[in-house]
Amino acid sequence: QVQLVESGGGSVQAGGSLRLSCAASGYTYNSNCMAWFRQAPGKEREGVAAIRTGSGSTYYADSVKGRFTISRDNAKNTVYLEMNSLKPEDTAMYYCAAATYCYPSLNLHPLYWGQGTQVTVSS
Repeated sequence: QVQLVESGGGSVQAGGSLRLSCAASGYTYNSNCMAWFRQAPGKEREGVAAIRTGSGSTYYADSVKGRFTISRDNAKNTVYLEMNSLKPEDTAMYYCAAATYCYPSLNLHPLYWGQGTQVTVSS
């Protein structure tokens, strides 16, 4: 069992920045891929970014490329999502997820999910 706890959400104005954190605990050895998803009201959950915990390879949705950066600290079992140049359309609940494999398409099948942290961007 893996527990994922997100933090760092909040409210910012357009153009601002936020940094999300996801602390993982429990049996994480088969979680070779850590990812961030988001879900806005009335929309489907979508993959935002993913990182291979071993190699550090990263993958991003087109909508966030160049603005968001995913990173990890394996010693702390923590994954981060640095979000810059935020737009109102980035407003959503952001979820951390752990999966066995990463795919560039972000069409992942997470085994575990965090409880989510809200990000609100005002214009």
